[in-house]
Amino acid sequence: MENKLIVGVIGLGMGNAHLKAAIACGAEIEAICDTNPSRLKTVGEEQNIPAEKQYTDWHDLLTNKKINAVIIASPDQLHREMCEAFVDAGVHIMCEKPLALCREDLDAIIAAANRSNKKFMVGQICRFTPAFVKAKEIIDAGTIGELYYVESEYAHDYQKMLSSVQKHWRSDPIRHGVVGGGCHAVDLLRWYAGDPEEVFAYGSHKLLPMVPYDDATVTILKFPNGICGKVFVSTGCKRPYTMRTQLWGTKGTILCDNTSDHMTLWTVDEDGVSLKSEPEIITIDINNHNAQKEFEVFADCVLKDKPVAMDALQGAMTVEVCLSIVKSSEVGTPIRPNYKF
Repeated sequence: MENKLIVGVIGLGMGNAHLKAAIACGAEIEAICDTNPSRLKTVGEEQNIPAEKQYTDWHDLLTNKKINAVIIASPDQLHREMCEAFVDAGVHIMCEKPLALCREDLDAIIAAANRSNKKFMVGQICRFTPAFVKAKEIIDAGTIGELYYVESEYAHDYQKMLSSVQKHWRSDPIRHGVVGGGCHAVDLLRWYAGDPEEVFAYGSHKLLPMVPYDDATVTILKFPNGICGKVFVSTGCKRPYTMRTQLWGTKGTILCDNTSDHMTLWTVDEDGVSLKSEPEIITIDINNHNAQKEFEVFADCVLKDKPVAMDALQGAMTVEVCLSIVKSSEVGTPIRPNYKF
């Protein structure tokens, strides 16, 4: 069991937030890596990381024996190669979501994680967003009774970022918006309602002509215990980024998102039927990407040898639902996700 995390961070886009979180949690930063030398230099200067610990080739981190944990925040297409390599290097891994973009890569990463005695965590960061955490606590306490309908959305306009460069990793045909971004909403509903037994999706393509995949998808999901749900994904929407989420129970309803300073809770009166005259407005910290809490959990699993809740298998199951949604929208029939990895 490790007594301190000595970390390498790969990819300094979202990885910069992970880097700051690791520093705030007292981890030692042994290496940062990015293929953009300008970004690498800027982040290094901001975080006082010397030039000898800055790398443009991630392979160089594999031979650094000081590193005992790595954060993989590279483009999704590279996750499999990096995960397999760092498993073989014998280090703990936190890999950004989505774990991978196709079934073959998911199988390979799970096989790698299973042959390792180190911790492997997938960064499904919505499980650390204050509003969503509070909603989970309310559900688990039985305050809104038994869930019967759950709904979430991933609304994020990619247009400017995709138009600003000739080729962007988000426009890769293999990275469908449902898998790359919509996995947030899918994973959130899995956390609340369980693993979907069947999905049925429709898609449209009216907003992002530079990508080959649908830029809006709506999905109906059948969950265990008679719960039904909906996921809406739009990667070209004309509104601010949000993940509006509704959770409907037999005794109440929760309305929340990841960018507001409050959430709304409706509950029934003592008779168990009549709605209370006024909803409860619950003040919430806005922490859309709570990387520090995520890293705290990862570090706790490593340093105290605790099991990882969001391990490689769980990360793969979220992606499998997303892949099933994409397939359903393409073939026009319901699809049952295959959770056998």
